[in-house]
Amino acid sequence: MTSAETAARQPSSVALSQTDVVVQSIKSMITRGELGAGSRLPIEKDLAVALGVSRGSLREGVRALCIMGVLETRQGDGTYVTSLDSDLLLAPMAFMVDLQAPEHRNDLHAVRRVLESEAASRAALRIGDDDLAAARAILDSVRDTVFATPVTDHETVISADIAFHRIIAKSSDNGALAALIDALADRTRLARRTIGLRHEEQVRTAFHDHEAILAALVAHDPDRARLLMSHHLLAIEDFVHEDEEPTTPAQ
Repeated sequence: MTSAETAARQPSSVALSQTDVVVQSIKSMITRGELGAGSRLPIEKDLAVALGVSRGSLREGVRALCIMGVLETRQGDGTYVTSLDSDLLLAPMAFMVDLQAPEHRNDLHAVRRVLESEAASRAALRIGDDDLAAARAILDSVRDTVFATPVTDHETVISADIAFHRIIAKSSDNGALAALIDALADRTRLARRTIGLRHEEQVRTAFHDHEAILAALVAHDPDRARLLMSHHLLAIEDFVHEDEEPTTPAQ
């Protein structure tokens, strides 16, 4: 059975377009092991015949898979399967997050809390001395900025915040988890800045939270790291929800 026949047999409520056949067929070739990370696809003419599609549809399908991070086209050298790393395959998540309506912002923060709490727990068991030192250096670098009165350099604080959380995500030793967290990181930047501007004391509270989380990581205590991260991000969710609530006009 050809890849195209396999794709055609997939359960579906609607008939697949030729482009969908290309996408599903190449996906099947990868999952069955016919193509692996770094493999070169057959030349366009032969692959189009094998899949039973036009060359135009093949190009459209390949282009879609390139956008998804599954394939990459090398000028003058053909089309290859990428490394299939999680950071590549989950990159489109960031695009999806960007399309979320403002009223769903709190949903994203709830997802972030679940993911980062698990990452902190895993990181507590796996983080090495170099990453612990890097996390400490990040906190030390913004201490004076955080405790300035008033806090004026919010962008520096936010960048340090993202970098601190990114170290923890990376130290979870789970590429998919780290990639998902990274996809959410910059998309919550606006909310972080808004909270900092409207609730200055929260900037300092968050810093103390980070120090407590780091202490749990140093102690390699997964339960404490998970609880502290969850508490830290739940407080952020509360502020996001509070800022989204409509104000009641004075009577």
